[in-house]
Amino acid sequence: MYFKRKELEKFRSFKGPLIDVRSPSEYYKGHLPNSINIPLFDNDERSIIGTIYKKEGRKKAVIEGLKIFEKKMELILDNLFMSIESYKTITNKNNELFIRIYCSRGGMRSQSIAWLLEKYKLNPITLKGGYKIYRRWVLDSFSNKLNLVVIGGKTGTGKTRLLSLLEKYKYQTIDLEGFACHRGSTFGGLGMKEQPSNEQFENMIAEKLNSFRCSNNIFVEAESANIGKCKIPHEFFNQMKTSRRIEILRSESNRLDELIDTYSVFKKEELKESVLRIKKRLGPQRTKIALESINNEKWDLVCKSVLNYYDKCYEFEKVGKTNIKTLDLTDKKYDEKILELSLIHISEPTRQAEISYAVFCL
Repeated sequence: MYFKRKELEKFRSFKGPLIDVRSPSEYYKGHLPNSINIPLFDNDERSIIGTIYKKEGRKKAVIEGLKIFEKKMELILDNLFMSIESYKTITNKNNELFIRIYCSRGGMRSQSIAWLLEKYKLNPITLKGGYKIYRRWVLDSFSNKLNLVVIGGKTGTGKTRLLSLLEKYKYQTIDLEGFACHRGSTFGGLGMKEQPSNEQFENMIAEKLNSFRCSNNIFVEAESANIGKCKIPHEFFNQMKTSRRIEILRSESNRLDELIDTYSVFKKEELKESVLRIKKRLGPQRTKIALESINNEKWDLVCKSVLNYYDKCYEFEKVGKTNIKTLDLTDKKYDEKILELSLIHISEPTRQAEISYAVFCL
């Protein structure tokens, strides 16, 4: 077999479809972003081969794997060719492509598919060390020193909207809630897609960081360690805790408007389920008010009944943090005009170029 095996950095630099040939369950747990899953074995087949390997040894396991592969070779080839053609259509590239293939450790699964594609005069390359080496790179990336700026503020102050505005104007941002498909509160999953696995959550953060210049500001929203079922990587979260922080201030009226706009669109039963998840923390009186107010569509009372709880949580999360600058955005519209104000608040002499760029954009 003459196909090429490449180290991770070189493997990533090639242009072409990215194929993950591991089982669906392995892929779901975590994969290289933008990869396509064309499994050599499904979950049950992989389990059968693994059992044979443990009980009867490698030779018998390989033979069983070849038997399974023989039966589905045509289907696998069809899926591979469709992915290649789809890539050409989407990218409008008909020139010679490299077919990037990886499995768990860069072993027989990816090598078998590469061998097969080579017979069709294609250009397969495999990832040396496979997904395992990629995960090592992901975890190592969180130890790099980052110039984080944390956007904080109580519930309803519009932190996510400010982050989105910064992203729109090409500032370096990490949308942790977007990656986690969760807004971080008991209501956070409403209207969101299914959350990714924690491993895939980490992969997405690492890929975003890899696209940044670490010496420039990286804006991120203040979060607790867990966003729904996704846990922020330990090293990254530790850097968030000690980084510079903008504290957004808004009036209660502004905050209620923000929350009503966000949550009043959801079904009453979904909202009530969310309230009941924190009923012990709200207490019986506030829980009753919230549930009755949902039934009567008195959205301001619903929000008021839970704000006190979330404000206390936020104040507790802030304990011990000293590198904070407050930014009063009461009654201000969240548009490009507030960018200059926000950036001046976090500016240092070395950040003047970023502020000049913000002013240029306005």
